[in-house]
Amino acid sequence: MKNKIYELHAQMCKVFTSPKRLEILNLLREKELSVGQLVKKANIRQANLSQHLSILREKGIVKTRRAGKTIYYSLPNPKIIKAFDIIREMLLERLTANDRLIKDICKWRSND
Repeated sequence: MKNKIYELHAQMCKVFTSPKRLEILNLLREKELSVGQLVKKANIRQANLSQHLSILREKGIVKTRRAGKTIYYSLPNPKIIKAFDIIREMLLERLTANDRLIKDICKWRSND
């Protein structure tokens, strides 16, 4: 069972290796959006968007709702955004630390 969880975790993390898929998740953070709305907001061709949405849907990261000819996408579990935000906070902390280090090095060099 433990190995199966690691395998599923690794597969889920692979889904998040695309910056565009991360952007799509962020766009869906507040509300469901139609494919057309996502195309405009993500500035992506519909064919490319469809590929990303297919991957996200296959892994259960997004769900769909049909209203006539329009398909809407949303997040089935708010924990996805919680995980998204935690990772983003860690990255921002790292960037801030790197920025401070660069400033300290520049200051140190200018004092020589």
